[in-house]
Amino acid sequence: IGVGLVGFGLFFLLFGVLLYFDSVLLAFGNLLFLSGLVFIIGFRRTFTFFFQRPKLKGTSFFFGGLVVVLMRWPILGMLLEAYGFISLFR
Repeated sequence: IGVGLVGFGLFFLLFGVLLYFDSVLLAFGNLLFLSGLVFIIGFRRTFTFFFQRPKLKGTSFFFGGLVVVLMRWPILGMLLEAYGFISLFR
């Protein structure tokens, strides 16, 4: 289930970007991706990954970008999410 949710999440993210940052597709893709991540590695490990002290800045930018996308500002939200993603996985 988790791999399917992550796959659909990435598909909707890609499709949302190709359709000139459609905010509904991007928001749906983000939610599917995060829920798939929880299904794959578990809730506790996901929580501990995102909320470690050194990764807190990247987490705040990533989830802040998710909130901004949900508020229908897709380009700014995706920029914030991209910075958070790079900061999390560097």
